[in-house]
Amino acid sequence: MVNESMQMSQRFRGFLPVVVDVETGGFNENTDALLQIAAVLIDIDERGRLYCSETVSCHVTPFEGANLEPSSMEVNGIDVDHPFRFAVEEKQALPKIFKPVREAIRNHACSKAILVGHNAHFDLKFINAAASRTGIKRNPFHPFLRYGDPRRPGIRTNSTGAFNPVSRHGMGPE
Repeated sequence: MVNESMQMSQRFRGFLPVVVDVETGGFNENTDALLQIAAVLIDIDERGRLYCSETVSCHVTPFEGANLEPSSMEVNGIDVDHPFRFAVEEKQALPKIFKPVREAIRNHACSKAILVGHNAHFDLKFINAAASRTGIKRNPFHPFLRYGDPRRPGIRTNSTGAFNPVSRHGMGPE
């Protein structure tokens, strides 16, 4: 495991990529409900190939006074009152997601997790707001760094810098 740990931490400059998606009751992280969160932990094999190692997810009960924008609820199709939703409060949901992320950070000798997602800025804002709202201090995700789209060159070329993948392929500024 030591060799694999070194590979992951070196590959992403000390960060552990974690694919995350959230479902919400709107666009405002401070007023709209976080309704669902899922995280896919990434591992690395002996040849340096990345693969999904674990998925954790949780349905979340809207915080008191949270807004549920009708148009957002129509898009995500979540029925917050469904009896089989088994949602938990944010204060219980975040540790369920954060604990395996922290363990993976430790196992791979990384400093922080970096959120990877289709709309990573949006997802990270909701996670950070929920952590702040609940008083959770040990958020494993870097507070602002993220990969906005897992198809972007940084994942394939082992870079966390926006300019590095471009310049590496001979497409730098004139």
